[in-house]
Amino acid sequence: MRDFTATVDELKTVVRMFCEDREWDRFHNPKDLAIGITTEASELLDIFRFKDAAECREILEDEECREAVCDELADVLYFVLRFAQTNDIDLASALESKVYKNGKKYPADKSRGSNKKYDEL
Repeated sequence: MRDFTATVDELKTVVRMFCEDREWDRFHNPKDLAIGITTEASELLDIFRFKDAAECREILEDEECREAVCDELADVLYFVLRFAQTNDIDLASALESKVYKNGKKYPADKSRGSNKKYDEL
């Protein structure tokens, strides 16, 4: 399965089947899935903690380190997909809506090339 061929629905199905095979539904309430997202995102962050931009690039160029990054990123995605799947959230619609909202908060003419928060523009 590759990004250019997989759909979000297919990815949700992979996660659902994995969990159903293990009878994990009872453990996957919104709180615990949100904790999983945060925990895995923190593990991804830990790989890059206290590294400058050049060191971060080196991490992604090293095969073993890149695999660790991919594993943690996949763990984050797993929990995001599982949260959406168990709570009937359409991720494509949610993303589209959020990008629209962010477009209003960060108009291109004011935010282009800037890292300022919307209330600082």
